Amino acid sequence: MSKFSLVAMGGTFDIIHRGHLTLLSNAFTISDKVIIGLTSDELAKKKGKIPINKYEQRFENLTAVISKEFPNFSYHISKLNNDFGPAVLEKEVEALVVSDETNNQGNILNKLRSEKNLPPVQIITVPMFLAKDGSRISTTRIKNSEIDTEGNLLSIDK
Repeated sequence: MSKFSLVAMGGTFDIIHRGHLTLLSNAFTISDKVIIGLTSDELAKKKGKIPINKYEQRFENLTAVISKEFPNFSYHISKLNNDFGPAVLEKEVEALVVSDETNNQGNILNKLRSEKNLPPVQIITVPMFLAKDGSRISTTRIKNSEIDTEGNLLSIDK
């Protein structure tokens, strides 16, 4: 039996990498069901991100990865037009899975939930997965051809 019956997490998932898989793995390990907030194109733009893939493609890619890497787990992908989506409104959400980089979001979420008379969620912080050079894996570094999706360093003198 899992620790939680429902947890939430979110991301842009533009180029799915080992860091994303680590977050997903942690979420599926502690819960029977995971709500995954997938950043809309509009929210990504508002946050200064320029995804390579449009929302529909990111949704398809995320679904394919979950089906392959985490078969038999229950999840729901929800379009995020704001920072929290269903995690604010769903009374049944018991925890928010975040990375070191986004763990401040938990306090903001719990403040919003309190304003709606909902119980606070537990914040589960998953350490960032580091690339072979000891720096974090990120979509930006992958786009810049510094690393691959597993965090292996790529030669810049190609």
